[in-house]
Amino acid sequence: MNIIDWIGASGVFLILLAFFLNLIEQLDSKGLPYLLLNLIGALLACAASVMLNYWPFIILEAAWSLVSFWGIYKYLKSS
Repeated sequence: MNIIDWIGASGVFLILLAFFLNLIEQLDSKGLPYLLLNLIGALLACAASVMLNYWPFIILEAAWSLVSFWGIYKYLKSS
């Protein structure tokens, strides 16, 4: 695996980890740890997609990042 693969795999791992921890009720989907895992994971996956110039995933991960960022904004605003 090259560096792009490691970056992308790390991002996808973080997104899937957040999802799994939410499913087993270890993370609240509106909590800051869940949102941060999603944001960091999506940013890493998006960066890898940019390096690969693969537009479908650039769009997907950019949108995922924006939604996660919005969730963090709402979380911080309500705190």
